[in-house]
Amino acid sequence: MNYGTLSFNQNVRIEFSSFGAKRSNQECHAVFHVSLDNADFNTQLCNLHSAYEKFVKKTKMVAVFKRYFLSDIENQINPLKSALGQLPFCAVSIVQQPPLNGTKIALWVWFLSKAEDIGIPVQNNSLFGFQHNGYKHYLATEMYETTGNSEQQTDQILINYEEQLQQVECSLKDNCVRTWLFVSDIDNNYSGVVKARKNNFTLHNLTEKTHYIASTGIAGRHANPKTTLLFDAYAIDGLSQEQIQFLYASENMSSTYDYGVTFERGVCIKYGDRNHIYISGTASIDNKGKVLHEGDILKQSDRMIENVRALLHEANSGFDDLAQIIVYLRDTADYKIVNEKMEKEFPGIPKIITLAPICRPAWLVEMECIAIKEATNNNFEEM
Repeated sequence: MNYGTLSFNQNVRIEFSSFGAKRSNQECHAVFHVSLDNADFNTQLCNLHSAYEKFVKKTKMVAVFKRYFLSDIENQINPLKSALGQLPFCAVSIVQQPPLNGTKIALWVWFLSKAEDIGIPVQNNSLFGFQHNGYKHYLATEMYETTGNSEQQTDQILINYEEQLQQVECSLKDNCVRTWLFVSDIDNNYSGVVKARKNNFTLHNLTEKTHYIASTGIAGRHANPKTTLLFDAYAIDGLSQEQIQFLYASENMSSTYDYGVTFERGVCIKYGDRNHIYISGTASIDNKGKVLHEGDILKQSDRMIENVRALLHEANSGFDDLAQIIVYLRDTADYKIVNEKMEKEFPGIPKIITLAPICRPAWLVEMECIAIKEATNNNFEEM
């Protein structure tokens, strides 16, 4: 993995990772940070998109997925949506999770050099599809409901997602490899999300005896205050079962099912030339499902990093393969400590730290990440 930083001007700093310089399909993950000096949201947004366009022109890469992190989504969504209309279409996720560096907006983008059929939405724009080398990729973003409680909304969203997957000859069980569940008022609404997901998964034979899906369940808000859950997901058509490896790190962490939730700790997707490793939201937990180091942000950060290391190791990978990191904090007062820790442990790796309480109040910090490992899997097509 190669890392770099770009600043086309003093207003935006871009951290990026790149993989596959000698491969047919290169990819890049980039995080765009705006300057603290730009207090006005419209100014920050304009500067961010100006840097984005220059980055695309310089790298000649194509964006297939973006996630915007906003500080005040109700006031910021309309100017952002208006600005997005001026950019090439791709899968766009928008969530209120304030960047903790003090700015109003941050952006994470996944770029590829080859991805055919970009810009063709599938089924009411909830799914965005692209393909290359026989693999079809479907990104679902901003799926939500506005009626009912968190359990009812989660149930309906999962029903809608399954229906959309079926329309492209896919299914939740066989094709979905990663989900994100952004829950408003997570301390009160998460239990309903967990119950609905478990019930829905059981209907699709997603159980502790089969498998679940790598996932992050974290606090986050949609612009509509009636929405308790905002849902993003990633599915792939064209994989064989041999290309999917679920990650457990059971010496470090318990099964999620042991404490009533239903997701995988991570998943490794094996292509002919590389492995994509998606690490779910990971916190300071032991192999009995217990929160470790309650009240100690540094020790929780250490255990969190240790757990991520164990998951990556299970996929024959390590921190040198990381493409990006997202860190979630419950308390803004912990930002300085955690930021210094992450910069020391992961220098140069694109990362964002946001305000997003975790599903258990005792967890002060959580991280998710993506790694890309060079591999030679002769039985599979390249990515």
